[in-house]
Amino acid sequence: MDKYFTLKHLKGDFFGGITAGIVALPLGLAFGLSSGLGPSAGLYGAIFVSFFAALFGGTNTQISGPTAPMTALSMLIIGGIVASNDGNISQALPAILTVFILAGLFQILLGSLGLGVYIKYIPYPVVSGFMTAIGVIILVTQILPSIGYYPKEDMEYVNQFKPVAEELILENILIEEAGEGILVLENFKETVRRASTISQDQILKESQTIAAKEAKGVLGALKLFPRAFKNINWLEFILSLSTVFIIFGFKRITTKIPSTLVALLLMSGIAIGFGLDYRPIPEIPSGLPLPNWEIFSTFSMSSITPYIFTAIALALLGAIDSLLTSVVADNMTKTRHKPNKELIGQGIGNTIGAIFGGLPGAGATIRTVVNINAGGKTRISGMIAGTMLLIITISLAPIASKIPAAVLAGILITVGISVMDYKGLKAMPNMPVPEVVIMIVVLIIASVWDLVIAVGIGLIIASLIFMKNIGDLMAKNSEVTTLDDFEDWDDEMDFPENLREEVMIKHLEGPLFFGSTTDFQRLATQIPDETAAIILRMGKVPYMDQTGLYAIEDLVNGMAAKGKVVLMVNLDKQPKYMMERIDIIPDLVSPDHIFDSFDECLQWIKANVKDVYPPKSESQT
Repeated sequence: MDKYFTLKHLKGDFFGGITAGIVALPLGLAFGLSSGLGPSAGLYGAIFVSFFAALFGGTNTQISGPTAPMTALSMLIIGGIVASNDGNISQALPAILTVFILAGLFQILLGSLGLGVYIKYIPYPVVSGFMTAIGVIILVTQILPSIGYYPKEDMEYVNQFKPVAEELILENILIEEAGEGILVLENFKETVRRASTISQDQILKESQTIAAKEAKGVLGALKLFPRAFKNINWLEFILSLSTVFIIFGFKRITTKIPSTLVALLLMSGIAIGFGLDYRPIPEIPSGLPLPNWEIFSTFSMSSITPYIFTAIALALLGAIDSLLTSVVADNMTKTRHKPNKELIGQGIGNTIGAIFGGLPGAGATIRTVVNINAGGKTRISGMIAGTMLLIITISLAPIASKIPAAVLAGILITVGISVMDYKGLKAMPNMPVPEVVIMIVVLIIASVWDLVIAVGIGLIIASLIFMKNIGDLMAKNSEVTTLDDFEDWDDEMDFPENLREEVMIKHLEGPLFFGSTTDFQRLATQIPDETAAIILRMGKVPYMDQTGLYAIEDLVNGMAAKGKVVLMVNLDKQPKYMMERIDIIPDLVSPDHIFDSFDECLQWIKANVKDVYPPKSESQT
């Protein structure tokens, strides 16, 4: 039996999968609604991506499904394809799902090509900022539902957006008329007629949509805190607060039973059993998901060609999203995921999910953390989560729909508190300033803007800092000096005294790449006119990129123009291969001028360099 399918941790996997699945329910429904395909699309995505990504993936505890970044990009794709199909979503659906399938196939390709391993180059400050931002996002955004405040239902707040809503509706009428070719400046009768048909319900619905958008995210929630606390629903607050206390308190009694599941069952039982007037989660659609065969029967390459690059972008976003969550899972479980296998698993999940009309998904940090905290240890937990969602969809939708929304908000608040990287935060006073900057930048951008963009910016900053540090180190260890300054090099101690003015030595250390070539290029200005030969000791240069390669080429050409020769000692395989590729060797540097040891180079010096200038100590006396 595959070690990843061991039943040793079945109890923890069961509780982890069930709890993660419960948490995934409202998220899947919400993502489906916001995407434009409906709640069932989000739920189907959660079912199939969770099950198959766990089955074929490379992260034991990962729970996958629709995520905010994936849904945001999917929304743009859906909107574009629907617009090109005259606003008919049924007509556009096959093309939309085909793009999702392509994204899944691209992910499989990325994993098969071995590109997933590059996620290991994400520095710890980036991961720390990312994890803490996840905690901040969960904590802040769940405060509103935990006190029973929902912006779309606050009519005083919603009515503030009625003028904007009316403008948008009128703008859509004008766009519609322009598309029909009936918009004429001299006659707005049709515009007036259509405007007169706008109902108050339409205006209200558009106002609620705008209000919900304004309330999104950390910043939106913070803006609404004053209104929310003035309109607090005490029952909802007590349910969520009790959930938080049970989760943290029950852990002090025992850790054998996941406290999250205890809180969920206990508080839901109290709310339902006592007939409390609480707010349940959104109604869950029931019924068995069926494949959308129109994807294949109406397939047309011309209809999806414009979206090929969009599908690639969706695949890359899903890959980054999933592998970042895998890193978070690794940090929590002290294990190591298989990135390429994870991408293949995500790709298979998204491909199958799209066939059944599901939204594309990725590794979901919140659900993965819930799974781990509830006891999930192996991939069976992810499969259980998907299976449970399927069972709920088929038969238990009415019961599951009675779960109090405030209880889920309380669970997510505890997740937000737990997922923050307190170790990294505590270490900040003792960390190097650049690493602290990276962590804070990622934390702020991820919290108020976008998680994936935050990671990208963090990686760029970390890369620039790394390159500067390596470049500085390279410059520090590669100054051009006379032999007298290198008494530590035993093999140079016997260098002929009479040739010390004719020969200069440069000790290179570290990779010669675009971040370290500036100081190297100053070499030509540091070499005295009387020098006839320059020895480059390259035994500590393991790598050379194209910029470094051309820096070497410029140096050799410059020295040759002055009648000087460049000799290389201990040239490593990679730099030598690079120089051979563009013919620096043998066209500019003869193989006779490349030596395996300094002693061999010294023999060449003695045989070919003439003593022209007396040592400075003699000429000055």
